[in-house]
Amino acid sequence: MDKTKVDEYLQQGMYGAKQTKPDERRKFLSTLRERVVIALTQSEVRTKGIPNQVDNLMKENREAHLFLNGNMDYSYLSKYVKLAKKLSISYTLVTNQEHDSELGMVLAYDHAIDKEDIYLTDVKTEITPKAEQKKGLLSFVKKIFK
Repeated sequence: MDKTKVDEYLQQGMYGAKQTKPDERRKFLSTLRERVVIALTQSEVRTKGIPNQVDNLMKENREAHLFLNGNMDYSYLSKYVKLAKKLSISYTLVTNQEHDSELGMVLAYDHAIDKEDIYLTDVKTEITPKAEQKKGLLSFVKKIFK
């Protein structure tokens, strides 16, 4: 074995296997930009309900993998975990102690798809839980009959 192969072997043993584009992987919660279907910022994940665009993309891309920012409070992530379980989409909570990505959720494949627009565009429309829909309907009916 020559000296360079021994050095590479030792480096891998001490620091793990070399990764391509480590900065990009930190930003996109351990995956690469070219694999992403949709990405939400942390503030978009914290909004009430799941945006219709995300719901539709998760239904259309059931073979993709859902990456969630493990540095966020689980109460914000749970709605995405529930939807992923319902649709049989595998998911991972990614926690990086050295870097907290500005992204809160990434839906991505294990191969390149090179989708041009990966960020949320339909921000206003959300799927709200049925209990909240009923509550909204009750308040609407009460306003009418006052």
